[in-house]
Amino acid sequence: MANHRLWFGPIAALVLVLGILSIGVITPGYSHVRQTVSELGEAGSPGQVAFSVLLCLVATCLIIFASAVARSLRVSGQSTLPAYFLGAMAISTAGVGVFSFPHPLHNIFGISEMVGYQAPLVAALVSNSKRVKVFSIIMYVAVLLAIAINLVALVRPEGIWSQIKPFFGVMQRSLFASWFIWCAGYAVLLLPRRRSG
Repeated sequence: MANHRLWFGPIAALVLVLGILSIGVITPGYSHVRQTVSELGEAGSPGQVAFSVLLCLVATCLIIFASAVARSLRVSGQSTLPAYFLGAMAISTAGVGVFSFPHPLHNIFGISEMVGYQAPLVAALVSNSKRVKVFSIIMYVAVLLAIAINLVALVRPEGIWSQIKPFFGVMQRSLFASWFIWCAGYAVLLLPRRRSG
């Protein structure tokens, strides 16, 4: 049963991608290239309710995934710490969805995602599998690079920001993509371990 629940990692990624694309269709003039994901669900937008439901659904998938990860790691005698970081991401994701931009809590929950973004590093540190370690480190580096690119929006240095601004939607999505690719890959790498346990 826990084997099947590990698939909720890739399912969370798929639900997020399909949801964002679908809400973009019903949002007049929305650009996935230029605009942030939060703009899809900002207060008063056509997609506000759908966006809130979407993120709560993704959070639910992540909670189910986190519980499966915890069980898989426990059975194989490893630390369950990565599951707690996945759970933290689920809470942050739900908060971002429930509190639509520009509500002050929207950004607070968004910043709290930094805890969840550490999950690949934690997984690499506690795993006794070389494949999990290597994959998680590679994806953690990708997450860090994406975070660095996204931080440019806070300081907006002249020259660099003018080059990034027209593509900021893509830059923001690179962070989500790298973390959720890790999430999906981690699930797949844990599946054989769970079967043997």
